[in-house]
Amino acid sequence: MNESILVVEDEAKIARLITDYLVNSGYTAHHLEHGDDVLPWLDDRPTSALPSLVLLDLMLPGTDGLTLCRRIREKWPNLPIIMLTARVEEVDRLLGLELGADDYICKPFSPREVIARVKAVLRRARGQNEPSARASSQLVLDDDGWRALADGRDIELTAVEFQLLKVLMGAPGRIFSREQLMDHMYRDHRIVSERTVDSHIKKLRRKIADIWPEREIIRSVYGVGYKYQPEE
Repeated sequence: MNESILVVEDEAKIARLITDYLVNSGYTAHHLEHGDDVLPWLDDRPTSALPSLVLLDLMLPGTDGLTLCRRIREKWPNLPIIMLTARVEEVDRLLGLELGADDYICKPFSPREVIARVKAVLRRARGQNEPSARASSQLVLDDDGWRALADGRDIELTAVEFQLLKVLMGAPGRIFSREQLMDHMYRDHRIVSERTVDSHIKKLRRKIADIWPEREIIRSVYGVGYKYQPEE
C-alpha cells in the first residue's frame, strides 16, 4: 500500500490501538503525542515523504488540534486531516471542518471505524487527482462543475442536492443525522425542518434512480438518518 499515517494523540492506549490497527491494515504509522512536535516533524520531511493522512486529536498538550489543523492546511493544503475528539458539541465539530479537516471521529470509537474513515478519506483524496474516465463504472462528482455523473450520464442536481450528495459520498457507510446534514446543506444556519432533508433525499434518490433503477446507494437508517452505501 505504501501509504503512511501520522497519528497525533496524547493518550498512549488510544494511540497504540490506532497504530496497531493501521499497521495490520497495511499502512505505515507514525505517532506523535505533543502538539508542539507536529509542525517541526512535518517541516523536516520533503514533500515526497509527507504522510498520506493525519489523524489529529483535538485536545493535545502544547499546540491544540484546531490550531494545528489550520496551520497544516495553510502550508500543506492537500494533506488530508481527520480530527479525533471527545468534545461532542456540534460547534467544535463544525469548527474543525471549517478550519480544513476532511472528517472527524468522536470518542469513544471503534478502531474499525477509524480504518474505514481513513480509507474513505484517502479514496476521496486520490480521486481528486484522477481523471474522470472512471465515470462509466461509478458515481463521480465534478466539484468544478457542481454536477454528478452516473455511468457517464449527467444528473441534474440543485446546489443543495449536490452538497448533500457530496457530504454522504465523502464518508461511505457513515450514518449522518438529519441535523448534521442540515448543517452541511445550509451554512447560514437558517432554521429549516428535518422534513426538508427528507424531501431533498427523496428528490436525490429519484434522480439517481432515473439512471440506476436497480441500485439503492442512499439508504435510510431508521430513527437515525441516512448513509451512502455504494454497491460492492
